[in-house]
Amino acid sequence: MWQRIQTLYLAIATVLIGSLFFSRFATVFGEGEGVILYREYTPYLLFTIMTFIAHVMCLALFKARMIQMRLCIISAIVLVAFQIWIGVDYFFPPEGVIKDSMVYSFTAVFPVIAAILDILAARNIFLDEAMVQAASRIRGARRKRR
Repeated sequence: MWQRIQTLYLAIATVLIGSLFFSRFATVFGEGEGVILYREYTPYLLFTIMTFIAHVMCLALFKARMIQMRLCIISAIVLVAFQIWIGVDYFFPPEGVIKDSMVYSFTAVFPVIAAILDILAARNIFLDEAMVQAASRIRGARRKRR
């Protein structure tokens, strides 16, 4: 399991998504000073929980490669949607907050980084599956000749 590169990609993506539970999304300066955390805003919390569970399942399903690959692709799509939501909140901040008074954390790009890692993992899982299928065909052809 751990000797495959896709497991490394998935583990890094899981750590990135897991770190969102404990990090801040933005800091608001001015009248309504404060810190906005990912876990305080319900849509962000739901996206974070969904993708974290998907990544943990991807790590656990290393023997079922096709399911693992599909789950990686679905997770990447959800992460892209999460990043789009963050982008919309960047251009249209919540009511009562002036756009120039918010400073976003570098963790706002973690979903897109994790999505890229998911796509790389899915690609490598597909290549692994193709290699296993090819080896299966070769073994089957040898048995038929004997």
